[in-house]
Amino acid sequence: MFHEEDQAADNLAQELLSFFPVMTRRPIVFVCIGTDRSTGDSLGPLVGTLLQEKKLPSFYIYGTLDDPIHAVNLEEKLKEINEKHFHPFIIGIDACLGRYKSVGFIEVGNGPVKPGAGVNKELPAVGHIHVTGIVNVSGFMEFFVLQNTRLNIVLKMAKTIANGIDQANRHYTKKSDWLDFEETSVNNN
Repeated sequence: MFHEEDQAADNLAQELLSFFPVMTRRPIVFVCIGTDRSTGDSLGPLVGTLLQEKKLPSFYIYGTLDDPIHAVNLEEKLKEINEKHFHPFIIGIDACLGRYKSVGFIEVGNGPVKPGAGVNKELPAVGHIHVTGIVNVSGFMEFFVLQNTRLNIVLKMAKTIANGIDQANRHYTKKSDWLDFEETSVNNN
């Protein structure tokens, strides 16, 4: 979906919900990957910061502008997350490069995100599912392209992703409330 479509946040929320585990207490963890030292690579921490400000009760958020998750600390942060949460369902969020006509597209997909792939870095894959935003064009001098990506498009994409996750949180919270009600009813009978 294109980040400026009228229903982009709604569509993102529906796609996320279709992947989330159903009827479980499994923690939902968003790992927002990137750094604020590169405009194109700041999508993840921007999303993380926007989500942290929304204070979403159903989800755990890692990777913000204050505490980014990037190439240097990724393995350590993943280890911490897996120690802190029992069997977490992880959603990796990262920026990526793509074709010219795909710039501005947001994708939700099954399987992990592979951070650093666009700049030929070997990093651990992250997530059971992923959300990626195509922030600029790939093919030549990727590191330079990421450094010179316009903040405007990255921020707009981050807001769309955060709004979609916020909507997914509201729907997921309602499902959790129903689960609590059903468990209480069963336990009281």
